[in-house]
Order: sequence, then structure tokens, then C-alpha cells
Amino acid sequence: MVKQYKFHSSFFITSALHLKLTALLFFLIPTNTNCSAQIDSSFQFIKTIPGHFVSFEVDKLDNVFLIDENNQLKKINSRGDSMGVFNDVKKYGNLSYLDVSNPLKILLYYKNFASIVTLDRYLGIRNSINLRKEHIFSVNCLATSYDNNIWIFDEQEYQLKKINEEGKSLQQTVDIRLLLNETISPSTIIDHENFVYLYDPEQGFYIFDYFGSYKNKLSFLHWTDVSISNNTLYGFFNNQLETYQLGSLRLKEYPLPTFFSSSFSIKAINGKLYVLREAGIDIYAVH
Repeated sequence: MVKQYKFHSSFFITSALHLKLTALLFFLIPTNTNCSAQIDSSFQFIKTIPGHFVSFEVDKLDNVFLIDENNQLKKINSRGDSMGVFNDVKKYGNLSYLDVSNPLKILLYYKNFASIVTLDRYLGIRNSINLRKEHIFSVNCLATSYDNNIWIFDEQEYQLKKINEEGKSLQQTVDIRLLLNETISPSTIIDHENFVYLYDPEQGFYIFDYFGSYKNKLSFLHWTDVSISNNTLYGFFNNQLETYQLGSLRLKEYPLPTFFSSSFSIKAINGKLYVLREAGIDIYAVH
């Protein structure tokens, strides 16, 4: 015997409502998943440089400069080949700043001793400079200049200065407090395409030409690990990679995936992201 079931009309109403809610959830839930996928797909994994490192820098040729737990500085190229080793990183004390903007001339700065050590492309010592002998006592950052000299910002005199390998001043700006009517404290100097960029995280980028004339300001505040490559300005802020194409109004923001949160340091250069972790440095392409 075939049983016949009777359904109350409210059953159909409830079932229809349930189906509509299920369909709505079906379309809503993947939206967040797609958003996460889009974030993660912006960064394509390339490879890992294994090892235990405390810090690193990357130059415009994709050479990576690694400082390990034993204070050894090692340079490897984009293929992973060792290009040089420098074992005397702590000879002048604790390293304050490492500049690799010129692949042929590496700068190590020791703030406590006001000393700069210059290395060649194979990390052999070229020269050392005692800034105190030139009456320069307070410097936070430096960079190799376009003509193979050195840019520094004298915090005591509030001047951007270019010095040679003997520490002698070749040129300098006027007191920037008088020029801008404000005080700045740059954490980074970048020499790029006929201009010098001073970055103060509390003020932004101050741009000067090679003759020391003030040109412009970019008010990107609180960025960390700033760099310039391929005419693009990079920095990190609020768990995002910020990129700005120089000479345009194009600012792009890339939310960083949550799995980057366990990293010790992140740097962006040459369209790549370098993520320092406990077991090494992961390299990602940025799309």
C-alpha cells in the first residue's frame, strides 16, 4: 500500500523561505573566500633562502645581503650563488645601517663610533671613514650617491651633505629648518634618477635635486622599509604593501596575507617581496 502524506501549506512557505536563505548564504560565503584568494594571489611564491638570519637587504640586481646570528655578512646573487663574505661586521661595534643601493659599493654605518666602512662588490674592505674627524657627530642614515660618493644627513647641522671616501664635504644644503620652516629627522636616504629622497616617517618624503635645491614633498606617513626601484616607491603601512609610481597619482595598496604576520621583516624591491622568517627568507613576486 502506498502511503499518502498530507502537508500543511505552512510547510511549503517555510521550505521556500529556507531555500531562499540557503541560496543567499551560498552567494555570500564565497565572496569573502574570493576576497582572501585575491589577496593571496597578489603574491606568488618563488623560492626560499634557507638559514637563520637577523637582518638582510636587497640591491637593484636582486643580490641579497644576509647577516646571520654570528654577525657574518654574506652576499648571494639571484641564483643563490655566494658572491662574498665579510666576517668583521662587529669590528666597529653594533651595525646601525647597511646601504646596498650601489651593488659595487656597500656601506656599513656604525652610529656609536660615527664610522662608515665601505666594501667592494665581493665584500672586501675598501675604506673606512671616521666622521668625527670631519666634525660630523650625528647621522642616522646614508646612501651612495650617483657619482660614487656618499649622502648623509647631518642631524646636528640639519644639512644634507655629500662627502667623499675621506669624509670631506663636497657639497651641502642650507640649514633645512630655515629652508622648510620645520625640523625633520630622516630615517632613509635614497638617490634615484637625478633626485635625493629623504624620508621622515612622521613627515613624509622630501625631494631634492643633486644640487641641493628642494623640489617637492610626498606626504606618505608612517611607512616602514621604504625603497625605490623601477620608478616605483615601496613601503609598508597598516599591514599593507604601498606602491606609488613616481610622477603619477597612482597609489596602490596590497593587503598582506595573514600568514605574513609571523615574519620578522618584510622588504619590497624589483617587483618582489622578501619575507624574513625563522627558517629563512621567502621570496614572492608581486602581481
